[in-house]
Amino acid sequence: MEVHNEVDGSGVPLAVLLKRELCNQKVEKPDILFGEASKSKKGEDFTLLVANCHRTPGEGPGDDAGGDDTISMFVIVDGHNGPAAAVYTRENLPNNVLAAIPPNLTSEEWTAALPRALVAGFVKTDKDFQTKGTTVTFVIIDGWVVTVASVGDSRCILESAEGSVYFLSADHRLDVNEEEVERVTASGGEVGRINIAGGAGIGPLRCWPGGLCLSRSIGDTDVGEYIVPVPHVKQVKLSNAGGRLVIASDGVWDALRFQEALNYTRGLPAEAAANRIVKEAVSSKGLRDDTTCIVVDILPPEKLSPPLKRHGKGGIKALFRWRPSDELSEEQTDNGCFEPDVVEELYEEGSAMLAQRLNVNYPAGNMFKLHDCAVCQLEMKPGEGVSVHGNMPKHHSRVDPWGGPFLCSSCQVKKVAMEGKLHL
Repeated sequence: MEVHNEVDGSGVPLAVLLKRELCNQKVEKPDILFGEASKSKKGEDFTLLVANCHRTPGEGPGDDAGGDDTISMFVIVDGHNGPAAAVYTRENLPNNVLAAIPPNLTSEEWTAALPRALVAGFVKTDKDFQTKGTTVTFVIIDGWVVTVASVGDSRCILESAEGSVYFLSADHRLDVNEEEVERVTASGGEVGRINIAGGAGIGPLRCWPGGLCLSRSIGDTDVGEYIVPVPHVKQVKLSNAGGRLVIASDGVWDALRFQEALNYTRGLPAEAAANRIVKEAVSSKGLRDDTTCIVVDILPPEKLSPPLKRHGKGGIKALFRWRPSDELSEEQTDNGCFEPDVVEELYEEGSAMLAQRLNVNYPAGNMFKLHDCAVCQLEMKPGEGVSVHGNMPKHHSRVDPWGGPFLCSSCQVKKVAMEGKLHL
C-alpha cells in the first residue's frame, strides 16, 4: 500500500511539524536559582540580581514568576577610581537597555531586538555619566535564551548540564586582547607600559593618556574617548537540560582559572557555590581587590524532567558534574521532547563601530522607529537625525550614507569622538 505524507509549503511533512509544535508547547520556562558572595577591599564592586523582572522599563519586579512577560537580570559592575560610576550604572543601565526595545513585540522579536538595545543602553549610560569608570557584565535570561553584554574584565562563563564550558563575555584588558590594541591605536590612542629609567616598561599594557589597562568601560572619558562603552554581546539558547552561569569580577579571575572555579562548585547549590569560589580566590591570592561572584542555575522545571530536579544537594550534584555525553540518554527517556545537551549560538558581535552594531537587518530592523535616535531614543523629525553611516570610511562606501538608523546631534558627537581617526 502506498502511503502519502502531506507536506506544507516548505516541504516539511505535516506530521513532523505537528510533533515540533507539541514539543514547543511542552517546553516551559526554566527555574532560576541564584546566589552571590563578595569580599570587599575597595568598595567598588556592586551587583544587581532580579530573578523576575518585567520587560517594560520602570515596572519593577514581575508578579508572576512564570509569566511570558518576565525576564531575569544579573549584573556585576566593578568601578575604578571610586564607586560613583558603578553605582550610577547599576541604577540606570537596566532601564536604558529596556527603553531601547520597541514596545508590543513578540517574545521572539524581543530576543532579536535585545543585542542592539544593549549597545544603545551601554552608550547612553556612558554618555550621561562620563567621569570615573566601571566595568560591566550584564546578563539577561529570557526563557532558555541567555544574553550577555560586557565591557571590561569581569567575566561570565556557562557550564552546560553535560559539562561543556562556554565563554559568554569578552576580556577587554589590553594585555590579552590584540584586536583592542589595534583598535585603540588606529583610533589615535597610544598603548604602552609605564616607563622607568633606562626605557624598560613595567606593568600591564595601558591606554594613554590616562593609563587605563582596559579598552572598554562605561565612563572614563576623562582618560580618553578611545575607552569605549560599546559592549561585546553574545546570545545563546540552552537546551532544556539547563546549565550554570558563573559571573565574577576580576578579583576572582585574577586568582582562579575558569576550570578551577567550576570545579569548586561541584555538587553545591548556587549560593554555596558562589561563597566557595570567593573563599578559594581570597585564599589563593589574598584580598587584593574586591572579589565578587554570582552563580545562577538554569534548571528544568520539575515536571519536565524529574530525574534531574531533586531536593537538596543531590539534584544539583547530578546536574553539574563531569560525564561523557553518551550518558545523557537515560535522562532523556522521560519526555519525548527532551533535547540533547546542545547550546546554540544565536548571536555574537564585538565590533566597537556603532554603524555596525546599530544597523539591524530585515526583518528585525523594521521593529525600531526609523527617526528615533538609535542610542538615546530621542524622537526626531525626518531630516533632523544624522545617519550612523554618514562618516563611514571609504571602504564602506556601499553603505547608504543617508539611510538609517539615525542619531541625534549629541549622540553623533559621541560616536565621532569614540571612533576618532577610524572615520578618516
